[in-house]
Amino acid sequence: MIQATNIHKYYDQLHVLKGVDLHIKKGEIVSIVGASGAGKTTLLQILGTLDRPKKETGASLVINNEDVLKLKDKALSKFRNLHLGFIFQFHQLLPEFTALENVCIPAFIAGKSKSATEAEAKKLLDYLGLSHRIDHRPGEMSGGEQQRVAVARALINKPAVIFADEPSGNLDTASADNLHKLFFKLRDEMGQTFVIVTHNEELANMADRKLVMSDGRMI
Repeated sequence: MIQATNIHKYYDQLHVLKGVDLHIKKGEIVSIVGASGAGKTTLLQILGTLDRPKKETGASLVINNEDVLKLKDKALSKFRNLHLGFIFQFHQLLPEFTALENVCIPAFIAGKSKSATEAEAKKLLDYLGLSHRIDHRPGEMSGGEQQRVAVARALINKPAVIFADEPSGNLDTASADNLHKLFFKLRDEMGQTFVIVTHNEELANMADRKLVMSDGRMI
């Protein structure tokens, strides 16, 4: 599903990623842990095609059989929209839109029809126990509810891979536990691959594999 080789990243003179190699199989849940500054989020952004590694190092990144480093920006954006989903620590919902509208946005960007998209969004929100929140805006929902809306948004285009960056970092213990269990339920029922950066040891240890980063390298 994901094959990354010799991933380097510099910010000016700062060498953040130092030749990371990574192979993640379809349907795996992989956690990435390490101290702050180890390069976890930078790696996740590159794997999620939100950033690019240094070209001159001969890096390669294949996701779902697509060599994404060879894609031009427009094609890469389309690939990202259709094949990848994202869940962040702060849900990044648009406050002026309802739960339903927030979930629909990636599908509308993909050019999908309004009726089919809204039907799928309602199905996802119902699946996530949010059918009573469809017409509520983010400010009218709890933190856990907002994060589940963000999960529905990540799922709307049926992506092959979900990237999550500290997904439970802003939640209380009960909501975090429910979110962690949800990831495994989604994997089992929908077949998604998950790559999760986390400081939460419980979530990290639940994963099929736990990868540890230190000083820009996998150890």
